Amino acid sequence: MNRDELFDAALILLGHGSTKNDESSAVVYQHSTELRRRKIFAEVREAFWKQEPQIQTVLENLSNPRIFITPLFISEGFFSNDVIPRNLGFSPGQSTIKHELSTLFYCLPVGTHDSMTDVLLARAREVAAKFPFPRPPKPQDTTLFIAGHGTEQNENSRKPIDHQVERVRALKEYANVQAVFLEEEPSVAKCYELARTKNIIVVPFFISDGMHTQEDIPILLGEPKRLVEERLAKRQPTWRNPTERHEKLVWYAAPVGTDPHIADVILERVYEARRC
Repeated sequence: MNRDELFDAALILLGHGSTKNDESSAVVYQHSTELRRRKIFAEVREAFWKQEPQIQTVLENLSNPRIFITPLFISEGFFSNDVIPRNLGFSPGQSTIKHELSTLFYCLPVGTHDSMTDVLLARAREVAAKFPFPRPPKPQDTTLFIAGHGTEQNENSRKPIDHQVERVRALKEYANVQAVFLEEEPSVAKCYELARTKNIIVVPFFISDGMHTQEDIPILLGEPKRLVEERLAKRQPTWRNPTERHEKLVWYAAPVGTDPHIADVILERVYEARRC
């Protein structure tokens, strides 16, 4: 499909959103601004599940013949695969419905796309090159941890992280690759006992740079809560790269969801939905 075939379509970037952390919505506006700049769609709109503008309100104000809804979520989990599509009128397993004057296409979440491997590796290389101490750590002397949310309430939550671990491990670039989680085992805090190398790189497999990436993970990695809160109040990074903990040097990368390449992943999800 070339871009001319989408000239009449609207794209909605759907984020989870939060009423507690303004930063969680920034990534949606980041990628919508980029896709709007490319002038592929007639309209590009932002929408959220937990904050304004909410998805139903945005839909009510669109009349394009085709509307593509791309969830900026990591996994095919409880919200992206059940709650949201059900509330929009999609039956289980259904990805296309007729909605008044428009056909709605519900795309797969960006986090399950295979090209996220490239995004993840780019984040790891980027943080190591940006903060050499005194030189960038060699991958063969480094354990790479992919940090996910995880939840025992939905088994799909951790699947994209485990999948990425397998893909990156198969490349044999790093000494080892492991998954760690906020709400499942192994916990983020266990990375020190899991790593057999002095160097550790932690890449958060999250969409937004919100509470989990700015507060929860740094604290689990050993940064004092008081210090994290002070840095947040001053709008400073909550982790200093690299930081030494438990005789390990730890580099903490930016979340995968804020990488510029995500705009291309969003387009791939739209093309897939259009072909179905």
